[in-house]
Amino acid sequence: MKMPEEPDWFPLVLPPINLWCMKPAYMITAKEESTLTRHEPCPECGSKDNLGRYTDGHGFCFGCGHYEKAEGEGSSTPSPAAPRNIDLQPFYEAEVQGLKARGITEETCRKYGVRVGSLKGKKVHFYPFYEGNTLVAAKTRDAEKTFQIIGKGSKLPLFGNQIQSSGKMVVVTEGEIDALSVAQAMKTWPCVSVPNGAQGAAKAFKHNLEFLEGFDNVIIFFDMDEAGQKAAKECAELLSVGKAKLAHIEGAKDANELLLSGRATEIVRAVWDAKQFRPDGIISGKDLWDQVMVDDPTVSVPYPYLGLNEKCRGLRKGELVTVTAGSGIGKSALVRELAYHLLNQGETVGMLMLEENPKRTALGLMGIHMNKPLHISREGIDDGTLKDAFDHTVGSGNLFLYDHWGSSDIENLISRVRYMARGLGCSWIVLDHLSIVVSGLGDGDERRLIDNTMTLLRTLVEETGVGLILVSHLKRPEGKGHEEGASTSLSQLRGSHAIAQLSDIVIGLERNQQSDTPNVTTIRVLKNRFTGDTGEAGNLYYSRETGRLSEEETLSIF
Repeated sequence: MKMPEEPDWFPLVLPPINLWCMKPAYMITAKEESTLTRHEPCPECGSKDNLGRYTDGHGFCFGCGHYEKAEGEGSSTPSPAAPRNIDLQPFYEAEVQGLKARGITEETCRKYGVRVGSLKGKKVHFYPFYEGNTLVAAKTRDAEKTFQIIGKGSKLPLFGNQIQSSGKMVVVTEGEIDALSVAQAMKTWPCVSVPNGAQGAAKAFKHNLEFLEGFDNVIIFFDMDEAGQKAAKECAELLSVGKAKLAHIEGAKDANELLLSGRATEIVRAVWDAKQFRPDGIISGKDLWDQVMVDDPTVSVPYPYLGLNEKCRGLRKGELVTVTAGSGIGKSALVRELAYHLLNQGETVGMLMLEENPKRTALGLMGIHMNKPLHISREGIDDGTLKDAFDHTVGSGNLFLYDHWGSSDIENLISRVRYMARGLGCSWIVLDHLSIVVSGLGDGDERRLIDNTMTLLRTLVEETGVGLILVSHLKRPEGKGHEEGASTSLSQLRGSHAIAQLSDIVIGLERNQQSDTPNVTTIRVLKNRFTGDTGEAGNLYYSRETGRLSEEETLSIF
């Protein structure tokens, strides 16, 4: 059917040709070229204004289907009327009135067939639902805002779909009153609404998809509350790409609230300013101007080592730093140094040390503070000194430990890290180490398990904004092993390329345990997404007397 670009207030509606076998084919042209001029009483069903009279003289009743021929169509008797649903009798007996309390005029109600009458002794509003030109149901609303459906009760069409079946644009609202409000403000453009509110909107869209796809643009004008906006996105995803647009208003919940407050022009503006729907996560570059104009200073916490600071410019929240090395090289010792340094900076730290119990972690941090390997010996240390070290580290209120005792499956760990970040305010998380997490997942392909685990950890970093320091193992290289000083590389990360791909910084540790300098560890930055600067970042010296890692060969006593 060819539709005008800007249809009159009630465009032509053509009933299906085969509806009750009531219209011969030669009538089609006459109806397509005529438009509705007024509503009249129907001589067949007795309704006061359901019969539409068109410019060529023919008439059609939207209630019962009674048809009256146009001049020149011949002298045959009118086609028989459609059988009438007795449940809809209260609708036929009701009258068209404006909905004064809602700011809806009688003219708008007449256009959409809305009536005011009674049902079971109560005054109600009737909102009609049509399939084609057949009235199939009516929704009633009483003063207590109780709704009821009479006539057809399931898979209802959209309210207002009889106004226009295709065209350039249709506005879809969450309720009938909002559809009438938008129609009254827009005047010439068709407006419809879903029959059961936000909770049933997606189902209504699926059931009426053929109708909606008949329009070039579908403007979804749902309520501005959380339920309405969630439903709007769900409905938009059901339409063809580029068809759906989302209308947005400020300072009001819905279209009727704007109409009642004398802001009908804002309804019109919201429709014409509606933005094309894009699935979550897809944005247009042109919308980023305001963001790029804000100079966000990058806040970094310095490493305790100058070489790493020169390469990486410090630690940053929202980044995933992976520390890797061969077995026994000192990965856990390094991350304990980093955790202690962060605590000294006043940061809140969560530690999930899966190869040791919380007591061992606590003694390690206290020993760093005292420059004494407490896990080896406490000889000569009084309780007061121990308590002071405890209060400055483990007992500071800024450290939280995970007492795992064998429960290291990934979902459990992810929930604990999320709680540390959101519930306890941890800005930094230390997870030592990835291989134990994967081993807790049971049998399966190690590469796939590591891929999945790294994706979950990366997502968690983005979700919470924490800085995550992760320990990962290396696979054994050909020839000389890492314990003999073999260089580290990204290709040696054990199990999956996802470790390198999803980490912001990768730090490798290298030490020859069998050389003349077995306590010297070389730091190598293998990946650096922040500055791109990679390569050797100096040496760390381990002191057996203090248990510390330092850039200085002789560690001074604090």
